[in-house]
Amino acid sequence: MQWLDSEQIKSALEATFNEILATRMRGLPLLNPALAVRALSFGLVNRDWLGVLITPWCMNLLLLPTTDSAWITQPPGNKFEHAFPYGSFEFTMARETQLGSYAQCSLFSPMFQFENQTAAVTAGQSALQALLSHPAPRAVSRRDML
Repeated sequence: MQWLDSEQIKSALEATFNEILATRMRGLPLLNPALAVRALSFGLVNRDWLGVLITPWCMNLLLLPTTDSAWITQPPGNKFEHAFPYGSFEFTMARETQLGSYAQCSLFSPMFQFENQTAAVTAGQSALQALLSHPAPRAVSRRDML
């Protein structure tokens, strides 16, 4: 899939995962009925599209490829580390017919700790912001140095 912009990504992700919600996930007890499918804040980070996908069953960081993405040839289920300013995180390859290949990193699953969609969106935006920030330097005590 050739991704052109964040609106195309948002539309494709929400359509695909709403279809999954209505079919494969229908009636499963791990769904939080207070939540809906929503794609958040997709933008280019280095050579990949990065954002957060919220569903009633999970919240994941997603990497969607560009033509320059180094990880795109890996098969579904394969795991790899991806570096961000905050640190490295493990992603798992996945594939959906409507989306092609993408990589996901679980943030929350299941989603029962979220009372409503606003709380889930706030958590997703905060996670993405933190991921793209450098961690604050840690004070080193004499004990740590010894």
